[in-house]
Amino acid sequence: MSKKKMDVEISPLRSLDDFILESARFQIPNFKDFEKWGNRVVNNLLYYQTNYFLLSLVIFILVGVIHPTKMLCGMLAMSVAFGLFYYLTNAKRSATRFKKDHPIISVLVVLGGGYFIVYMLGSVVVFLFGILLPIVVSFIHASMRLRNVKNKLVNKMEVIGLKKTPMGLFLEALAGGSEIEILRRS
Repeated sequence: MSKKKMDVEISPLRSLDDFILESARFQIPNFKDFEKWGNRVVNNLLYYQTNYFLLSLVIFILVGVIHPTKMLCGMLAMSVAFGLFYYLTNAKRSATRFKKDHPIISVLVVLGGGYFIVYMLGSVVVFLFGILLPIVVSFIHASMRLRNVKNKLVNKMEVIGLKKTPMGLFLEALAGGSEIEILRRS
């Protein structure tokens, strides 16, 4: 088994003119042809990946500036929830023993945790909105942005050049195939 050196290359930032302004062409995708729509989305995600990353960062920061307290509380609540989940899944025996030895404290902890979740629900929603809004905006842009000749050429060069990009690795992990296979399917 040979080891390949995997160099991840950052895709260049595409011009604003090409991304959303004058030379950009948009069209509602044909929802009946999922394969063609999927190809358009994958190729646009690969071609504009640096633009999408910066767009996501700007939207996330904007939501954080509009609701700074809720955003920080939402991050805290999600961190506590994941930390608690990690602890409880890795310390089953000690958690079970604690519940058996201290039932009143266990009930109070569960009630306090439930109250914390309900109290922080608005903040968690703002935090999730800050994460999901950039994903939705990027998907809508990738769905509606018609590919141009340069987009098609660069994506084909990536297949030939065997270069790895962050979005390609992400799509590879989602699809269970390599970036090359994803591009060849398109």
